Parts: sequence; structure tokens; C-alpha cells
Amino acid sequence: MSGGGSAGTPAPGGLRAAFGGLTTRGRSFLAAGVAAAACAYLLGQADLLRVGLLLAALPLVCVLVLHRTRYRVAGSRTLAPARVPATAEARVGLRVENVARLSTGVLMLQDRVPYVLGPRPRFVLDRVEPGGHREVSYRVRSDLRGRYPLGPLQLRLSDPFGMCELTRSFSTSDTLTVVPRVEPLPPVRLAGEVAGYGDGRHRSLALAGEDDVIPRGYRHGDDLRRVHWRSTARHGELMVRREEQPEKARCTILLDTRAAAHHGSGPDSAFEWAVAGAASVALHLLERGLSVRLLTDTGSAVPGPEGGGFTGGGESADAGGLLLETLAIVEHSAEDGLSAAYDVLRGGKEGLLIAFFGELDEEQAALAGRICRGSTAAVAFVMDGDAWARTPGGFRFSSGDSPVGDRLRMLRKAGWTALPVTPGDALADLWRAADRAGAAPTGAAAAAAAEPDDRRGAPERSGADA
Repeated sequence: MSGGGSAGTPAPGGLRAAFGGLTTRGRSFLAAGVAAAACAYLLGQADLLRVGLLLAALPLVCVLVLHRTRYRVAGSRTLAPARVPATAEARVGLRVENVARLSTGVLMLQDRVPYVLGPRPRFVLDRVEPGGHREVSYRVRSDLRGRYPLGPLQLRLSDPFGMCELTRSFSTSDTLTVVPRVEPLPPVRLAGEVAGYGDGRHRSLALAGEDDVIPRGYRHGDDLRRVHWRSTARHGELMVRREEQPEKARCTILLDTRAAAHHGSGPDSAFEWAVAGAASVALHLLERGLSVRLLTDTGSAVPGPEGGGFTGGGESADAGGLLLETLAIVEHSAEDGLSAAYDVLRGGKEGLLIAFFGELDEEQAALAGRICRGSTAAVAFVMDGDAWARTPGGFRFSSGDSPVGDRLRMLRKAGWTALPVTPGDALADLWRAADRAGAAPTGAAAAAAAEPDDRRGAPERSGADA
């Protein structure tokens, strides 16, 4: 099994907490004893007084004995897996070990979990012998992505008479990360004619090539088999071959997280569709060998500023995991527009640009048109706000005709391969449609060929596998 774990011994509470653990039975005995003692005093009945003292003393003795009980119990937790897609189940294993020389009594084990993962699991453990252990497990599932704490683990102790129950907690906890659902995408060849280039030629993304041989000066420890004799003779000093890979094809995924651009909430909302789409595209392109960067409308990039934020391939074996971890906790932003993302993208050579836009007004659509000028190919998935508003949880008052058609035409004219997204659309189908639409010529013909009602039959062309 893989996953995080926790171990430790439960910390005892104070005497006041112990008295607070009196059960209904214990409180009843205590009240009856006090009442009997009071009646015995008023009536002068010595026998009744002894009965009252016995009734009152029994729960108090149970509290003191239970409070002074020192069970030395170690607990641990394992998650399999520690990172799980939304709607999938994860198995949580609990292990309790008695590290004392005395046997324990009956223990009730309880693990604290957020309500979105399901009911709180409880287990009753029989007597655990010295050096023995007990193992139990339960399953958790969440439809909502996020990071959820598990624990701390709690042990509930009780006396044989049921007068008192004490809860002791372990000190450590673990975290379950629920990442967006990832949809497998078909391999396509995305290439596009980018506005701003006078020759209007198609620019391809180089995904592989021969190693470049660049000589450099010899350093102590270099392998003599790498000596480049021709450069050595030319420079008059010992030179060795420095083999470098050509620059990898790059892709920027732009995720629009503006709260004003997405309506509704829950796992079936437009925002969750966009997050899952960004995760699917990121993993798909990483598997194809591209260096990928995730950028939001706030201008923040993942994995970071080094190297422009791009990672993937041989640079980072856990690039996909890092992007999924980030998308698991991404939330709505308070940005009014896409200006922060535009500041990051303008003037750069982004390679392939894939955007997941929410609703766009005319100003933001024009700004989005300028964003794609530094890319070799640009694909935009635009949420149809009115269509999503008609779904459960996304209701709003509509003002009439949907403006998504006008926004798509603006984006296509600027060089985007733009497609609308409505509830129920599969990303794999839109991915193929983007491939076919990207093969059409630009201008009015491109806008006509990229209409959502006409996505059939596009000629083959050269480009990068994506």
C-alpha cells in the first residue's frame, strides 16, 4: 500500500475532562446518591445514607480509575492512494498496537474525517494483548476535489460499569488529496496560422531531433572519449563534446478562474468542467513529451518562475503530479479581467496555447484575441454561460440571446481555434473538433469551418502531435 501514515500514542486529558466524560448512567448514579444522602440527613436514616454514599462514590471511583489508566497504544494510518481522482475511492487502513505490558480493555476506535468524505468511521476493538495489534480499514470518496485532513485518530475508553467514557486523541493526522477527473484524449496534430505573421505560414512544433554537438573546454573529470579533436585543433586547447537536446516544444494552459465568468457550483458546474479539462490536457501533453505550464487569470504560473514555469519530460518526473496537486485546490479568483494573464503572455513565444475561458464580454474577448499573438497554435474552449445557467445549480435570469457566438467569431478572427462548451460535452470530442477546425484556412473561411454545427471532414496537414 502507498500513502501517508501517522503514528503516536494518545494524550490523556485533565481531571476536569475526565469528570466531563460521565455517561448518562454515571450522572444518574451520582444524582441518586446525592439525593439519597440528602434525604438520609433530613430523615435521620443511617442506612439510607450508606446507600446514598455508595451510589455517589461508584461513578467517582470509575472516573478516577479510568483517568489514571495509562494505555500505551500506538496508532498508524495508511492511505491507498494518497492522491485520488474525484468520484474514486481511497482505502484508509488503521493499525492499533498495544506497546504496554498489560492488556487493554475494550476500545472504541474513531477517525475524524470531513463530512464530504462520508460518515465518521467507528470500530469496537476487543481486548488487545501485550505486543498485539489490530487492523481495520474503511473507504472514503468525494465528488469534490480538494485537500481533506484525516484524523486525528481517537480512542474512546470506558469502565466496566459504563459510568464514564473518555476520548483520547493521537497527535498526528494525514491529508487526502482529491484531484480533478482526468479524461483520456485522442492523439491529434494541432497546428494553426497565427495572426501577426505576414507570410501566414503554418508553424510546426518540433518534438524530437538529433542531439546538438557543441564543443566546450575540457574540465577535470571529463571522459576522454568525448574529446572533439577537430575543435581541439581549431582552438589550440582540449575541447570536449557537450551534447544538448534541442529546445522542447512548449505549451501554456490558461485557466480562467474569475468568479464573475463562471456561474453555478458543484461537481457538474462549468468551472469544474474547465478545471478537469485543464488537468486532462496537461497530462495528455506531458505524456506526448511537451513542456507544460499552467497559467491562471491572476498571472500566477505553475510550477514556478524558473525556466518560464515550464516543466515536463525529463525535467521533472512528477510534473503531472504537481499540476494535479495545484488544480486540486484552485479556487475562483476576484479578478475582473484577463489583463494579468495578458501581461505574462504578451511578447513571449509560448508555442501551443490552450485556454479554458469562462464567459467573455466584448472587452475581454478582444483582450483574449491579443493573448494568442505569441503562440504557434491557439485553442480556446469557451463556456456557454446561458447553457450552463439552465443546468441544476446554475440557474440565473437570462437576458435573451446568448453572446457566445459573437465572442467565438472575435476569437477566431484573432487567430484562435475557438469552440463553445455546453453541459454534457465530452472533452475528447471537442479535442478532435479543435484538430479539424485548426486545419481550415483563416479569415472568413476559417470562421465558417469552425462553426459548431460544421465540424466534419478536414484535410490532413503537418503539425505537432498533441
